[in-house]
Amino acid sequence: MPQFNFHSAIDAIGEQQWNSLCTADYPFISYEFLHCLEQSGCVTAETGWQPCHLQITEGDQTLAVMPLYLKSHSYGEYVFDWSWAEAYQRNNIAYYPKLVTAIPFTPCYGPRQIFADHLSQADRQSLIQESLAAIQQLASQYNASGWHGLFLDGALLEQKSFSELSYRLGTQYHWFNHNFSCFDDFLDTFSSRKRKNLRKERSKIIEQNIQHRFISGTELTDELLDQFYQFYQITYLKRGRQGYLNRHFFKLLRNSLADKLHICFAFDLNLSSTEPVAAAMFLQGSSTLYGRYWGAQAEYDSLHFETCYYQGIEYCIRHQLQRFDPGAQGEHKIQRGFEPIETWSAHWVTHPGFQSAIQRFTEEEEHLLRQDMEHLRQRLPFKKK
Repeated sequence: MPQFNFHSAIDAIGEQQWNSLCTADYPFISYEFLHCLEQSGCVTAETGWQPCHLQITEGDQTLAVMPLYLKSHSYGEYVFDWSWAEAYQRNNIAYYPKLVTAIPFTPCYGPRQIFADHLSQADRQSLIQESLAAIQQLASQYNASGWHGLFLDGALLEQKSFSELSYRLGTQYHWFNHNFSCFDDFLDTFSSRKRKNLRKERSKIIEQNIQHRFISGTELTDELLDQFYQFYQITYLKRGRQGYLNRHFFKLLRNSLADKLHICFAFDLNLSSTEPVAAAMFLQGSSTLYGRYWGAQAEYDSLHFETCYYQGIEYCIRHQLQRFDPGAQGEHKIQRGFEPIETWSAHWVTHPGFQSAIQRFTEEEEHLLRQDMEHLRQRLPFKKK
């Protein structure tokens, strides 16, 4: 009989048990990434992310694990439910705490519950259903308003088969590699005018005498990592707040996932060939590149697009990666060849009135989003077939 256990730290489950299930080459669900978040102090009860990870065991064998957090706010999630929280407040009902299955600060879709290889599809579906029941019991213990699974992929989402959940559609913009041999090969898919616009944008980097270099985690010195961290904080300080992640997190990440970590540094050769002026961080899976964080110490024309998008595309072509996920939001990516894709989250709340209201909301929002996505597809820069 499976046992459902909740843990207040991922190291209570342990690297061996967690990673024995982590066959998907998706870096964010790995023990190392989640442990870095906790060990650095970025994900704790004090920061509003109390871990309560689910481990399903049978005897001495782990059957499945799921990242799970008790949240006291909605920051760092990127599936925005502030309007729901405000509606609860207007009705004098507590929306927080809530339970969330997500990768903190990481709006990248992927597996959110991972299983032992020998389990059949039917076994996995059964365990998901039992997991949801166990989470609902945990919500009752914490007096939580509900549970939210964010940026889902895989079994939790299949056929949207869990009637107690409301499924919410979102949109991101990803680049896909259609066996391109070089960047110009990709540009050849553009209409003439759009191709000219993009080349003009890239030429500005050459005119400003800016050079880009990718440096992998294995070659990343403390000095370069500190410079990247300063750029990262500048991006958030422009918005009047601190970044979610601290310096210690990035050093732990460099030490534990060095083979998957890459930073693209930009150098203004008019100033120095050794002191970067901007950088973007990427994590790499077997077939996907994930763009995560970026920052610059000064404003340069088109530098953001080059560092975060075009350099990532060239990296994917060079390394034969099939997809580039550059991060959340940004309709400006459309004209640069990033296609609108669907993302999904699942939601369950305890209050029956809000349960039906959220169901109506997600259905109406999906209808509008699908119309918007179709409009966005019409704006893609590719030649008309």
